[in-house]
Amino acid sequence: MKLLAFLVTLLASASAADTLVPAHTIRAQTVIEASDLLVRDTNVAGALADPADVIGKEARVSLYAGRPIRASDIGPPALITRNQLVTLRYKRGNLLIKTEARALGRAAAGERIQVMNLTSKSTLVATVLPDGSLQVAQ
Repeated sequence: MKLLAFLVTLLASASAADTLVPAHTIRAQTVIEASDLLVRDTNVAGALADPADVIGKEARVSLYAGRPIRASDIGPPALITRNQLVTLRYKRGNLLIKTEARALGRAAAGERIQVMNLTSKSTLVATVLPDGSLQVAQ
């Protein structure tokens, strides 16, 4: 009898789960705010339920009103945009070389991105640092 009561409670709590949905269409590359979200009393597999997981993140794809938000639909906000001029750093031991480069895509902190060194015109892969500069991989 206790097992039956436990299963009924478990099923009731699973069906009463919350799902986050956009209150309106959110375009890709838009940072999501609390006013952009609604909570629906449904359970959708793979959908996010905690607003803290979404607020402050950037929409990677267009999010349509009423459709569940999945983890793959959002990510950290981009610090670097395509064609932006950035500081490119190469460090090895005590040697530090800084130069200017042009970003060839969008990226957030910790992501790797292709850039073009403006002096040599060569294409390199660099990692975006939290301050918005880029570190060339060694």
